[in-house]
Amino acid sequence: MNRRKFLSGVAAASLAIAISPAAWAFEGAELYAGEKALYEAARKEGLVVSFDTGPTWANWANQFKAFQKRYPGVEMVYNDLGSAATVVALDKARNRPQADTAYYFAASALDAARAGVVDGFKPVNFDKLADPLREAEGRWFTIHTLSVAFLVNTKLVKTVPQSWADLLKPEYKNAIVYQDPRSTGQGQVVAFAAAFGNGGSMDNVAPGIDYLGKLTKAGNVLRTVGTTPYAQFLKGEIPIWIGYENDGLKAKFTDGLGDGVSVVIPKEASAAAPYAISLVKNGPNPNAGKLWLNFIMSDEGQKIFAEGYVRPAVPGVSLPPSVADKMPAAPQVQAMDIAKATAKKAEIDAGWAKAVLGQ
Repeated sequence: MNRRKFLSGVAAASLAIAISPAAWAFEGAELYAGEKALYEAARKEGLVVSFDTGPTWANWANQFKAFQKRYPGVEMVYNDLGSAATVVALDKARNRPQADTAYYFAASALDAARAGVVDGFKPVNFDKLADPLREAEGRWFTIHTLSVAFLVNTKLVKTVPQSWADLLKPEYKNAIVYQDPRSTGQGQVVAFAAAFGNGGSMDNVAPGIDYLGKLTKAGNVLRTVGTTPYAQFLKGEIPIWIGYENDGLKAKFTDGLGDGVSVVIPKEASAAAPYAISLVKNGPNPNAGKLWLNFIMSDEGQKIFAEGYVRPAVPGVSLPPSVADKMPAAPQVQAMDIAKATAKKAEIDAGWAKAVLGQ
């Protein structure tokens, strides 16, 4: 977001505050104890600045709408920087923070915590998260995950593969695309998913690297790419994409491909990538920031993520009927420990280059 657009959003929010009726008040039952009091404090601030929540990603657009419907008088300003760039922006503005919250792939959340630019805050449902999905003091916590799946163009692929073992078959020659693990977070997650599916673990990623090497040696990899090839997949240029489940479901149910796409979680095992959020240290609107974080971690907010085909981080949240049959239970998916994953990056980079590229 450029400075002019950002400031115009702030100005619009200021106008909304100026004309807001004094009678505005929270109505109905609370989502959690203390919600009304926090809303009143947030309404006095009148604004929440949310970094890296691009509206087309993970159903953020509908999160914004639901938040502002529930909390009139608290305006929303956001940008779409990218995970690593968000940490850089927070660091540069540490003496005068502009953001109230920051969202990123969880590896970048670790970087933000190390840089000291985020604060500890434990939102509603925090205690329900598994330990690898949160920082102990709440400096970051996972709000949803993205699972690795086979996204298959059924017009190009006669027999839909169901397993990692299937992908090694000769019938999938020059059919497979996935992202380069050296330069993309998704590529790293694919390496772990392949490891989980071939007897590996968070501590032993070698089976995943070896498997990706075998896939190349079999001649089944069409190419590896440095950016998300969603547009190419929609155009019918990719037979099989080892990517994220939500992209396949979006292509199938939202972007018109319908039965032309099959989305398969490999039957042996797969990996779920955590995406996290934080309260920014010394942010300009701390109460509004906390209200926003509580909302997206509430059962209501978690269901809105599911409507965008991303899996809620909070266990036990019932999926909305509109997506329940489209996102069946996948017990073979294993949540990643992002701290361990970060520690393995150099090993994956070097091992993949040797196994796949012969370097």
